[in-house]
Amino acid sequence: MQGGSTGVGYGLKYQARCIADVKADTDHTSFLAGTLSLKEENEVHLIRLSAGGTELICEGLFSHPNEIWDLASCPFDQRIFSTVFSSGETYGAAIWQVPELYGQLNSPQLECMASLDAHNSKIRCTLWWSTGRHDKLVTIDEQNVFLWSFDASKKTAQVQAQESAGLLHSLSGGAWDPHDYNALALTCDASVQFWDLRAMKKTNSIERAHVQNVDYDAKKKYMLVTAEAESGIHIWDLRMTKFPVLELPGHAHWTWNVKCNPDYEGLILSSGTDSAVNLWLTSASGADLTSESLESSTSQVDPLLNSFSDYEDSVYGLAWSYREPWMFASLSYDGRVVVESIKPHLPRR
Repeated sequence: MQGGSTGVGYGLKYQARCIADVKADTDHTSFLAGTLSLKEENEVHLIRLSAGGTELICEGLFSHPNEIWDLASCPFDQRIFSTVFSSGETYGAAIWQVPELYGQLNSPQLECMASLDAHNSKIRCTLWWSTGRHDKLVTIDEQNVFLWSFDASKKTAQVQAQESAGLLHSLSGGAWDPHDYNALALTCDASVQFWDLRAMKKTNSIERAHVQNVDYDAKKKYMLVTAEAESGIHIWDLRMTKFPVLELPGHAHWTWNVKCNPDYEGLILSSGTDSAVNLWLTSASGADLTSESLESSTSQVDPLLNSFSDYEDSVYGLAWSYREPWMFASLSYDGRVVVESIKPHLPRR
């Protein structure tokens, strides 16, 4: 089904790629978005959906010193988030805190709680474990995986473990398994690597070229979704990784991002450089997998519930709302945030 946007819009001042749900804010549906301007002072916007759901309100606008290439919200404290940033030549990462009195200040300053400065190569992303309160976070650069111990009260972050992915591999991102604190999936130039944090070693891999993004299904153990630049979206059962459980066509151009719904099994968002966001509903389950079901998967009902196409630029940022899991935010490269409800597009029982 094709459809334009009926969502609520909000404009950033500069180009942008990064948006994240503020999971720890249980009172509001809120998001953080960061800009990507090479010449200007960059910004982090704290955006909240109004009580009536009719407008997006800027609750905080904060200066950020460099281009923001990755932004992740702390899952247990709504005032804490992390960014990966670049000055054009060098990359860095830090944990930030929103000032407590931000609503009463004209130009509030973010507090840098901890600098994640152990990297010597290009930093790709930071990962927080999404399930409950935890004092660890992961950073990934092109060659290495770092496990950090973060003390919010002392405002310190220390490297607990570090391991190289090897000179022949170039890491680009990853996801932390919500069902297993010790498991990571890392995107590489020609594979998805699975790592055990206890040993800080690779345990398995899926050999796939051009994987842009991965996400775990929070409601279904062993299920992983990959966005593959030119070959769409693949859903995997990690107990048998020779072939994907299901293949989806993805986007008309590169498929850039995938996000599994935090509350509804099999509900997936994807975005791409074709200026669209697609909503998918799949019934892929490894427990029900047989050779017959694999052969008949192509003849099933169209899994594409809707394509939100009212964008004028590539859509790089996607975030489901944990508080209202039928809502999501998207961010296109021209700095446009749109918050949508998927309720009108869900199949009627």
